[in-house]
Amino acid sequence: MTIPCPSYADIRLALARPGRMGAMISDFAPDALHIATEGPIGWAARRWCLRHDLPFTTAWHTNFPDYVALRSPIPERWLYGAMRRFHAPSAGIMVATPTVARKLRSKGFGNIRPWSRGVDTALFRPHLPYPDDLLPADLPRPLHLCVGRVAVEKNIEAFLSLDLPGSQIVVGDGPARAALSARYPRAIFTGSQSGEALARLYAAADVFVFPSRTDTFGLVMLEALASGVPVAAFPVEGPLDVIGADGRGVIPDYHVLIGGLDDDLRTAISRALTARPEDCRRYAEAFSWQASAHQFLSHLYVPAEMPDQAALVA
Repeated sequence: MTIPCPSYADIRLALARPGRMGAMISDFAPDALHIATEGPIGWAARRWCLRHDLPFTTAWHTNFPDYVALRSPIPERWLYGAMRRFHAPSAGIMVATPTVARKLRSKGFGNIRPWSRGVDTALFRPHLPYPDDLLPADLPRPLHLCVGRVAVEKNIEAFLSLDLPGSQIVVGDGPARAALSARYPRAIFTGSQSGEALARLYAAADVFVFPSRTDTFGLVMLEALASGVPVAAFPVEGPLDVIGADGRGVIPDYHVLIGGLDDDLRTAISRALTARPEDCRRYAEAFSWQASAHQFLSHLYVPAEMPDQAALVA
């Protein structure tokens, strides 16, 4: 059973029947337990773990307080207070970037552990056929691409409101799509795409524009880079930890131009367009899902006496 998230009806929250969550965990008998989100299921799992003295880890995937504060009159500090309470008993809060870690520490969170992300470099790659089933063949260049949920917290209007040469393309769906497509009729909205269709859209672009100011990471940036497409964004959490303040990434031994960050998004786009596709691709190859999975497993709380092949529930 699900209910709409308060202030964000498009997001459905799964409910746990009283006793059902505990029975499922007990039957599975995990050696390690990770709670991925702070929704009703997460609170139910947390409650069971505390009652049965079972350590658990958690993760900070979304700036939930920021998103809700944008859509409701609830003060942000109250929302962060609820999140601190949720994560306080965790054996470790896994976060995607150093910027998110610093932010959470400044708001009173502790026991934070790094857990980076990866990208499917086999799916997202350069030199794919032009997506003429999704885009007109004669679109003027450069092609400015934005991929993500079309919602207020993604700040897509900051991209669409720019008077840019070439074409502006938005891939994704969400509650703000109808209003934005009516307000900006020159932009192309493809709706949600996935798999090879999404990969071809990335590969067709000249620059990827990431206007969000509230994302904790932004996997779409890695998908664009893997496709050989440079990234333009604001200098905020997420882009700072992927693209770097100077647009040359955050990997010490591979410091080449892969995008542009600036408080003026137009300036960021202009700089990003000077990056070489091959440099973007090579940079993205350093972010593997194998490394991400190994990092995640290393942070799980598993008692020392447990065998190497410990059972996991998440």
